[in-house]
Amino acid sequence: MVGIVMFHPRFIVAFILSNYLVCLLATAARNGGFTFELIRQDSLNTPFYNANKYYPNVPQSQISAYKSHHLMKVSIGTPPVDIYGIADTGSDLVWTQCLPCDGCYNQTNPMFDPQKSSTYSDISCQSEQCHLIDTGTCSPQNLCGYTYGYGSGSITQGVMAKEKVTVTSTSGKTVSFDLAFGCGHNNTGTFNEQEMGIIGLGGGSVSLVSQLGSTLGSKFSQCLLPFGTDPNIAGKVSFGNGSEVVGNGVVSTPLVAKEDKTPYFVTLEGISVGQTYVPFNFSGKVSKGNMFLDSGTPPTLLPQNFYDRLVAEVQKQISMDPIKDDPDLETQLCYRTEINLHDKAPILTVHFEGADVLLTPMHTFIPPKDGAYCFGMQSFGNIDIGIYGNFAQANYLIGFDRETMRVSFKLTDCSKQ
Repeated sequence: MVGIVMFHPRFIVAFILSNYLVCLLATAARNGGFTFELIRQDSLNTPFYNANKYYPNVPQSQISAYKSHHLMKVSIGTPPVDIYGIADTGSDLVWTQCLPCDGCYNQTNPMFDPQKSSTYSDISCQSEQCHLIDTGTCSPQNLCGYTYGYGSGSITQGVMAKEKVTVTSTSGKTVSFDLAFGCGHNNTGTFNEQEMGIIGLGGGSVSLVSQLGSTLGSKFSQCLLPFGTDPNIAGKVSFGNGSEVVGNGVVSTPLVAKEDKTPYFVTLEGISVGQTYVPFNFSGKVSKGNMFLDSGTPPTLLPQNFYDRLVAEVQKQISMDPIKDDPDLETQLCYRTEINLHDKAPILTVHFEGADVLLTPMHTFIPPKDGAYCFGMQSFGNIDIGIYGNFAQANYLIGFDRETMRVSFKLTDCSKQ
């Protein structure tokens, strides 16, 4: 079928031709012609793409903000037991506290009891799954033991096991799959009573995302709520095909592959404070992959030199004196105010390679105590890499796609996502 389209050169016109969507770009070429782009109707590049139409059963988990971490809900075992673990894109292992627990921290909900699940099975030392984790050891009973540590100093020890994991989906139906996970019998660190373990969402082979990748696709998206949100409201983490971040307002930046497969490395060029640009390096040149996104770390951590220049500019643009006499706040940039500092602080723009992400004062100034607001970025010492923490990720739908090797951002009210 042939169609004739009349249009003004400043408009975009689209029509359906067979299974394709034809877009006529807005600007006429110098020779008087026009540029055409042929896009499939089901392409992510078309504004008419609807994930629910092509992937009606996308696995999802609820995620809620609690005491500087985001707790993700999954159910494990048969019958299923709800587990609330820290959603952590900076690590790989999925683990929860298990009975019997020789050295565990206090938690409000009952610990998982493997003996009460009909689908639980230990992983042997010879199993391929035992070798997914670098710290795997073999017990006299031929069980695959593990020890896994974190930058915070927290440590979990236990045995690797296989279990049925269940989550909800966009259709309302439940979705179940087998997962190799850590049954932690000795766990120490800075955990609170609601945290039942950690759900590793990194890029390593033992992570939840990687284990699901062979069947669902190596991609996921998350929408983290700001801290202080009603605890009865939850955001979403979606997995696999259909979880892509698309639509108006999406910006994306390349993922940078490195030897360490766990972190999601991106390239940070600089940060603007209001209209003032602060480059990552004085020279303007940066190393690829100088930043990684970590939902398990609250503040954004920056190299000392960059942090010093950035915080000086932030302080310059706030017409208030910072707090200098509160030992609880240490060396952070903080302000004492009875009114919301969000009305006085500047907008920050994070300049990733090819993607500008706006941070409002809600992202950048956090109230650690009544009457005080502190800058949500801190020094990471004299190193050349930074961590993009979860304060800055709130109310953004962020997609991690290891197939296209891109991270996408879309400003979103995550309470309504």
